[in-house]
Amino acid sequence: MAKPQKAAIDNRHYDVIVAPHITEKTTLLSEHNAVVFKVAHDASKPEIKAAVEALFNVKVLGVNTIVQKGKTKKWKGVPYTKSDVKKAIVTLADGQSIDVTTGV
Repeated sequence: MAKPQKAAIDNRHYDVIVAPHITEKTTLLSEHNAVVFKVAHDASKPEIKAAVEALFNVKVLGVNTIVQKGKTKKWKGVPYTKSDVKKAIVTLADGQSIDVTTGV
């Protein structure tokens, strides 16, 4: 199988992918060739796919997105709301992987 062509990296790609989302659940997803990223709120699925393929030089099969609403918390009796977070579950082709512990 040929290695995918490296796409041109645009500054927008760095704006789309905010950070990797590392939890126990996302670690279990990595066994099924899936990686979870926090992404920009205005990012679309094609933009996320293009950004991951360009930044990490991998083949993306699919992108699923989730908007996690911010919880209401209290600190010293004063309520506040955590920020909403948009997450993308990126499914990679067989044999492909991304090491999220290293920087881009």
